Amino acid sequence: MMMRILSILPGFVGFLCIIIMISSIIGYSTEEVVNDIPIVPCSDDDEIGCRVAMTSSDIEVPNAFSLLEIKISVIWEESERSWFGVIQQYDEACEPDSNGLTNCTESDFEDYIIAGGSNADGKLQFEMEPGEYRFITAGKDSSAISQQDASLQIEIHLNSIIELIIGGIGIFLFIGATEMAFPLRELYRKFRDA
Repeated sequence: MMMRILSILPGFVGFLCIIIMISSIIGYSTEEVVNDIPIVPCSDDDEIGCRVAMTSSDIEVPNAFSLLEIKISVIWEESERSWFGVIQQYDEACEPDSNGLTNCTESDFEDYIIAGGSNADGKLQFEMEPGEYRFITAGKDSSAISQQDASLQIEIHLNSIIELIIGGIGIFLFIGATEMAFPLRELYRKFRDA
């Protein structure tokens, strides 16, 4: 009887680990519409090309987030007239001013864009890992667009390795608790003697 009482704790922890693993496989998802995102208009008169706007500060992802898989998707409708991108670093000459406007064009960011860009066809998708990120955007040639809406979707799961570890621990504890409460040897002995 005492062993059955003692088996409650590992059984509960094992069950909890299995629930966490299943919840992670399903994941957490959120979608948000961001309204009136400013886009830098680009006319044919622009000699240097279409100037790029950039978020004024870094989006910092701490190292602890390596335990998670974070997927970000951005969808916008005016893909023929504008584009979005994500960078992790950039040339110092492209530092944005107080309004978020840089003196650089897309060609200055080509080596730094990790997702999106002018060829993205209205959809940008990337997996966020520990580090620093910035969003950039610009109009395309002869585009008079000054702002637009975008849909931002975020999906979060535990890292696959963490899922396997938690699932393994959960199953091990659950089986161990079952063995403590109902030892297989005794069940076999009762079955044999019957």
